[in-house]
Amino acid sequence: MPVGLVKPCLNGDSGCGNSRSERPAMQIDLLYGRDGLTLDMPDGAETHLIEKPAFPACDPPAEQIARALRDPHGAAPLAELCPGKSSACILICDITRPVPNYLFLRPIIEIMTAGGIPLDRITVLIATGLHRPNEGAEMDELVGDPWVLENVRVENHFALNDADHVDLGVTEGRGVPIKLDRRFVEAELKIATGLVEPHFMAGFSGGRKVVAPGVAHHETIRTFHSARFMEDPAARECNLTGNPLHEEQLEIVRRLGDVYALNTVIDDKRNLVFCSFGEIIESHLAAVDFVRGYTEIPVGRKFHTVVTSSAGYPLDQTYYQTVKGMVTPLDILEDGGTLIVASQCAEGIGSDHFRAAQERLVRLGPEAFLKTLLAKDFADVDEWQTEMQLKPMRVGRIQLYSGTLSDSDHAVTGVDRITDLHDAIAASIAHHGDAAVAVIPEGPYVVPKAAAGPG
Repeated sequence: MPVGLVKPCLNGDSGCGNSRSERPAMQIDLLYGRDGLTLDMPDGAETHLIEKPAFPACDPPAEQIARALRDPHGAAPLAELCPGKSSACILICDITRPVPNYLFLRPIIEIMTAGGIPLDRITVLIATGLHRPNEGAEMDELVGDPWVLENVRVENHFALNDADHVDLGVTEGRGVPIKLDRRFVEAELKIATGLVEPHFMAGFSGGRKVVAPGVAHHETIRTFHSARFMEDPAARECNLTGNPLHEEQLEIVRRLGDVYALNTVIDDKRNLVFCSFGEIIESHLAAVDFVRGYTEIPVGRKFHTVVTSSAGYPLDQTYYQTVKGMVTPLDILEDGGTLIVASQCAEGIGSDHFRAAQERLVRLGPEAFLKTLLAKDFADVDEWQTEMQLKPMRVGRIQLYSGTLSDSDHAVTGVDRITDLHDAIAASIAHHGDAAVAVIPEGPYVVPKAAAGPG
């Protein structure tokens, strides 16, 4: 089991700080936008740098992918799944996830065509959930391989288009409506692809989550994101046991029959470090087993000042996605503490639906806003992210650093605005009378735990 890195250091001690750099300990690189951000820690700060342990050396990406497709979990190799199939649908995540699609889409498609599936019967479907579609140059960037764009259909999922979905009834567990994109349901070979990382509601991303909510109807998604799911204490990062979202997702993919998945894990430089293929549930759990030891970091204490990021591009392009970075470190934030989040938010607040939810939060206040949610069976579109923001608001004070968020957008965030990270950290230290500061450069991709852990 790998051991996470928690490096306590006093500024000026050259033996501490980010082990990946020779820079002085008072400077830390945060994931922020495309280029990152250098954080200058105040003099006297007792900095505790919380990072993933180093991933083991791995084979080149092409070898990892080829091996995964040849040696699957709970299924035959991909080459043996294709003969006799006349159509295929490959799900990919949308632009908010840094999945290395350019590495695996062409190899998968070439195996499919070698197995007899015609190119014009293969669809790559972007699992947008209720996010906006990815089109034009953004689609080019997402797919990352001109050959794929030239040879197969690449299309967006639209959750609000009723006619695009097949109604498969409701789940037995919690009565979730099972309405899924017919392009996926009706394909003879179904493959979901994605990134496995901590997810602040579903435990871990990837696998079954790419199907639902990825290509689900808005009623399915809005049920998943209703308060009866969101307020369940088991709906949290890195937890699959009793997690209501995970359990319903499992029932939904089982209702589809044979579904397969290619799961990837990347490091903080976006390099592929793990890949698994096979039956969608088994292959996903294999990736979860691998990544868990690199993401859950036992820290052994809580802090009055926690500094984190929203994991940089593409996750920090909107304030909507930034909320994930606010929820993930809560286990190490002292009650009444200060949580400082750096997120570029280059595209602004997010959707009009999310803005409306944020405006209601600011107008009503947290308690009254939550009461309006508890009365609904279907959450309004995107208001679940506002509900998740209530969690850090219950614990402490939230401060946001964003170099691009407009004044009008910031007015509906419901959090404090800061313009200088160094000064904000110094002010928090002075306010709490505690020099200890936890810094999480990779944001929600690292899940710190207050418990010390084994040993």
